[in-house]
Amino acid sequence: MNSERFEAFIDAVLAIIITIIVLEIPLASTGTWSSLFEIKLDFIIYAISFIVCFSFWNFHQKIFSLVNKIDTKVIWIDGISLLVLSFLPYLTMFVANNFNSLIPQALYGLEFIFVTILTTISGMVLKNIDKGNIALQIGLDLKIKPSISLIIIAIGYVIGFVFYPPAIIFACLFSLFFTTPISMLIKRIKNN
Repeated sequence: MNSERFEAFIDAVLAIIITIIVLEIPLASTGTWSSLFEIKLDFIIYAISFIVCFSFWNFHQKIFSLVNKIDTKVIWIDGISLLVLSFLPYLTMFVANNFNSLIPQALYGLEFIFVTILTTISGMVLKNIDKGNIALQIGLDLKIKPSISLIIIAIGYVIGFVFYPPAIIFACLFSLFFTTPISMLIKRIKNN
């Protein structure tokens, strides 16, 4: 099955999610720096959510540039990932309005965990579908990367439960920068 239409669908859904998130940022009450500073958390959470969406999009763009074929399993797994990501606008505002509360932070982290797991499963299915595609096999060699990401988030949950709930969302962000399959993929392709 050709992946171009599916890639376009992913692009469209992510664009809608990002648009909804940015439209949820409240307007400053006045035209002053102090009124902008009052809604700083909304901007910080928007930036984190944008990075989450962009990371998902970047992963799919890089991987699907290597993919020769997909099947129904990949479509459904990535569709479920998009379903989970579609809650991002709600969770972004939930966290922005309750930044120091545990439940919003924990739900945001849980969404991140689900997307990480689903993306890993999607990668495994893609590897099984196209075993002869060496570039894809190398690019999707996901032996420890999701584990590292989940460990970082687990540490964030422990810190969040015990001391500081926003540690959960910052752990999600930290895990993106240091354990995304894309950064590993680029390093591995450059080395080969």
